[in-house]
Amino acid sequence: MNINVTKLIYFSPTGTTKMVVKAIAQGTGIATVEHVDLTPPGAQTLNFSEMHDELAIIGSPVYSGRLPIDAISRLQRLKGNDTPAVIVVAYGNRAYEDALLELRDLALRSGFKPVAAGAFIGEHSYSSNTTPVAVGRPDVDDLRKAEEFGMIIREKIGKLLAFAQIPPLQVPGNFPYKEGGTLSNISPITVQETCIKCGECASVCPTAAITVRDTTVTDQSVCIRCCACIKTCPTGARRMEDPRIRQVTEQLSINCRERKEPEMYFCKKEANL
Repeated sequence: MNINVTKLIYFSPTGTTKMVVKAIAQGTGIATVEHVDLTPPGAQTLNFSEMHDELAIIGSPVYSGRLPIDAISRLQRLKGNDTPAVIVVAYGNRAYEDALLELRDLALRSGFKPVAAGAFIGEHSYSSNTTPVAVGRPDVDDLRKAEEFGMIIREKIGKLLAFAQIPPLQVPGNFPYKEGGTLSNISPITVQETCIKCGECASVCPTAAITVRDTTVTDQSVCIRCCACIKTCPTGARRMEDPRIRQVTEQLSINCRERKEPEMYFCKKEANL
């Protein structure tokens, strides 16, 4: 099976998922790489072209062991047409629980044929200087492993003669999936005295929850707490002050110190993959 184009499809508010899928694509050695960035708010209404004869690498972060709702709604609009796909989740060194299974199932429903899957570690969205969680991940070693993953994928796909040979991909997870997070009406706050009204926070918000005028205001009803605004703010004016989130972050910082390593999954060998 000859594939000449890799299509990177990702929802990546803080950029960690994008880093991983780019490294995997580099490892495949496929020269032509196209990006389908599902992160900006405009991706909710974009018309995506149908896919044919490409390798799709589909990536999403993990929020409380599940896929983000906005990632799901945007991925559902894609049409795979039996395109082979690598599915990837990035989680904050705690656990990815049912997210990888959920992404595999979503890819199948959208017409893709998953051939491999990976769970990689990214710096936790809630990580801070006082409560660090997986700081700097994915690091050099993570990205090296992602490239090696891509090399293996290219080798295995090269042995296939037709898409019909792709067997079912088995990944960890449970169905029904675990219940999603229950915390609601929580969002980062803006320290107005420090805010310079640059608009960087609004530009990176995947749900258009932030409005910058005389003051910077966040619509809590659509905020997904990805914390892209916090990590982007040049003056530190965006902060997560809610005591419930602070308590969760303190527990994560204590309980999730042990380094986890990427996990990778492939289709069964008996089908030549």
